[in-house]
Amino acid sequence: MNNNDDERDGLLAEAVGLREEGRQEEARDRLLELAVRYPDDAEVAYQTAWAHDVLGLEAEAVPFYERALKGPGTGLTEEDRRGALLGLGSTFRILGRYEEAVATLRAAVEEFPADGALRTFLAMALFNTGEHQESAQLLLRLVATTSDDPYVRRYRAAIEYYARDLNETV
Repeated sequence: MNNNDDERDGLLAEAVGLREEGRQEEARDRLLELAVRYPDDAEVAYQTAWAHDVLGLEAEAVPFYERALKGPGTGLTEEDRRGALLGLGSTFRILGRYEEAVATLRAAVEEFPADGALRTFLAMALFNTGEHQESAQLLLRLVATTSDDPYVRRYRAAIEYYARDLNETV
């Protein structure tokens, strides 16, 4: 690691620390400076997107999420990649860009099928596109497979069965 990497890591840690302390505007300013200095850095782009999202600046977050996710080897950790995919999909949904939200979140669920948060956000986006049945199916399967509620667990098989065809009455 060279001095440039050390400097970048220190500045990034500082900016993330500011965001975590609730100093979102300062964090955003620092991250915007870093994004200019390191335009191809996926982690900087992801943190910059997140800083915008926290402030309700969703439209400004999108290009940073897209930059963070660009290319096959983005350099993001698996956890940050999940977060960036969820952030971008959720942001598209908030902006009313429902088809893009569904496409982003479908791809994310394909990549991370065990991630219940991604499936939940996909269900919301599907609801917004009028895909109510698929939305409900996703949520029912999620509840059936992840709930700790003893009554849900008792009826897990029935919930999963009916999730396949919500219109079945017999």
